[in-house]
Amino acid sequence: MLAIGSPLVAGCTDPLATKSFNSGVEEYEQGDYQGAIESFTKAIAINPQDADYYYVRGNSRFELKDFEGAAADYTKAIEINPRLASSYSNRGASKDYLGDYQGAISDFTTAIEINPQDADFYYNRGNSKGQLKDYQGAIADLDMVIKLNPQYADAYLTRGNAKEFVNDLAGACADWNKAADMGLKEPAEWVQNQC
Repeated sequence: MLAIGSPLVAGCTDPLATKSFNSGVEEYEQGDYQGAIESFTKAIAINPQDADYYYVRGNSRFELKDFEGAAADYTKAIEINPRLASSYSNRGASKDYLGDYQGAISDFTTAIEINPQDADFYYNRGNSKGQLKDYQGAIADLDMVIKLNPQYADAYLTRGNAKEFVNDLAGACADWNKAADMGLKEPAEWVQNQC
């Protein structure tokens, strides 16, 4: 869900900020999230108007399960660049982990408005809707995930779960079978026990 993508490098202009940013990326990729936070914080001190620096620091905080800190960084990134869909999506993921499912849905919806072709945004919103027991809404989002990416195995699994909650066991079994056919082990057991 969280990735440091190549578009972020475009924001690096100051040589010291670039050096700190690149160090942070290396540390992030090596799993040294605390070190990455320190490097990204240095880059922010040099250039506090670069949304990408807050975004990647937010990713590092997210990996350390500092969801409040991550959400704050994504919020700052959004203030600087309100068209960065991944900032909304990742802030939504942070809110989801904090139990703010309605806030998460709002952020995922904004991410979808910016980039309606990203299946992950629909998947995450569907998960948050499921947390609020809006299973029909979850199913609609998961339908869209599968339309955008028919090979998204977790979407079949999750949609099957939502269908089970609305007493559509036949639909749930069909989705679980599809997920199992795609290599997921958990739904294979469910199919064996429930279908």
